[in-house]
Amino acid sequence: MSQTKQKTSIVNKFLNLIEKAGNRLPDPSILFFFLCAGLIFLSWFISLFNIKVENPGTGKTVEVTSLISREGFGKIISESITNFSEFPALGLVLAVMIGIGVAEKSGYFDKLMVQVVLKAPRKIIVPIIIFVGIIGNAAGDAAPVVLPPLTALVFIKLGYHPIAGLAMAYASALGAFAANLTLGMSDALVYAFTKPAAELIDKDINLNVAMNWYFIAASTIVLLPAIYYVSMKIVIPRLGTYHPNDDSNEDESNNEITTKERKALKFANISFLIVIGVLLALSIPENGWLRNSDTGSLIEKSPLMDGVGIVILVVFFVPGFVYGIVSGKIGNTKDLGKMLSDSMSTMGSFIVIVFFAAQLLAYLEWSNLGIVISVKGAELLQGQNGVVLIIGFIILSSIINLLIGSASAKWAILAPIFIPMFMLLGYHPAFTQMVYRIGDSITNPITPMMPYLPLLLSYAQKYDKNMKLGTLISSLMPYSIVLAIIWPIFMIIWYLLGIPFGPGGDIYFNK
Repeated sequence: MSQTKQKTSIVNKFLNLIEKAGNRLPDPSILFFFLCAGLIFLSWFISLFNIKVENPGTGKTVEVTSLISREGFGKIISESITNFSEFPALGLVLAVMIGIGVAEKSGYFDKLMVQVVLKAPRKIIVPIIIFVGIIGNAAGDAAPVVLPPLTALVFIKLGYHPIAGLAMAYASALGAFAANLTLGMSDALVYAFTKPAAELIDKDINLNVAMNWYFIAASTIVLLPAIYYVSMKIVIPRLGTYHPNDDSNEDESNNEITTKERKALKFANISFLIVIGVLLALSIPENGWLRNSDTGSLIEKSPLMDGVGIVILVVFFVPGFVYGIVSGKIGNTKDLGKMLSDSMSTMGSFIVIVFFAAQLLAYLEWSNLGIVISVKGAELLQGQNGVVLIIGFIILSSIINLLIGSASAKWAILAPIFIPMFMLLGYHPAFTQMVYRIGDSITNPITPMMPYLPLLLSYAQKYDKNMKLGTLISSLMPYSIVLAIIWPIFMIIWYLLGIPFGPGGDIYFNK
């Protein structure tokens, strides 16, 4: 048996084990229901031991209170709807999805990616594709769905193996999921669970969606050459020369841009630049309308930061709408309404998770379990420096990512524990959130729980009928390995230099 086959076999066995374990987990919404039920029982059990800690928020001594009581039962019944409806950032996430949904459903994101890739000069086409993949995570499903097959065709023209193109595009879009030059849905999603988790410690804490922006933008610049290196030095040489089959040609019609679509893209891009220009005009002047009217700050309690959800909505909605009008995809208000409703329909699982996550957070607060776990966990971690915490939490997040595909589901579980715990250790929620996002991203290319992976396999089988999941992931594995080295090192350097992660996103938490 060759060394390549041996490695593939080992990868296959490992991934089969992960897939089997992951498939045994219930649906995320049902998992949260069980977590809520388990927390109610846990509150009763731990209350028997009279465990007491000092609440760092109030300075008062608190103990675990059982939710299996008349008072606890009353709260569960009477306040469940309020917990859900008042969940912080729920409205923000849904509002952002309106803008992104129109840009996606109108076809603007898809054709923009195709245009950028097809127009890129041959000498820089590979780094351009990687760049589009990295920033494409702001475009919802477009990047991992549209970019891989397009890149495979480009790679054939370049003389490379198409499966190397599939792997590179997929790894760029998902492995670098927490890197981008712009804010998007992923920033809103993690913020939705970070804010209520932080409020377990400090009710008045001031957080915003952009608090990781500096770091994710810098990560884009760092990860691009890393992914390029893996592609050119490892994956492309490993796959060798491609010998096409007669029936392996892919339909290129979806990768063509008509004259009408080209015109629509032109006007949509102009409208995007106009929106950015208006935002700059309202932000840069000292008396700009998007600044704090009292202090003139763009960060502290300013319309820009407080209304960042609406800003993101407009930035994506306007070019998407213009593209739809000019291309003919939006012929009347019914077409627009359908796009809006279709985009919202994709948020169904998120809304269900939020319902149960809201109850979970409420139960942690009512029972005082959140405070107790955070204080006790912080005591155990006391004395560990930030570097150890970064490495440890990245490893934990990346392992969990192999079992649970949904990023929002994972963070909804981890945030209520680790955000307060790290705050008690003196670290700002922006720090903890960013560490999680790195761990959540680096194993994205290889997790069998990612819903895009079966689609990628179907793409690959058009070029190799015998392609199996393990063989495909053996081409994706080098990306995860290199990202797992480069990104944490960059995070540690950033931390040691003491640079804020974004506007209002400090490293340390000082109440």
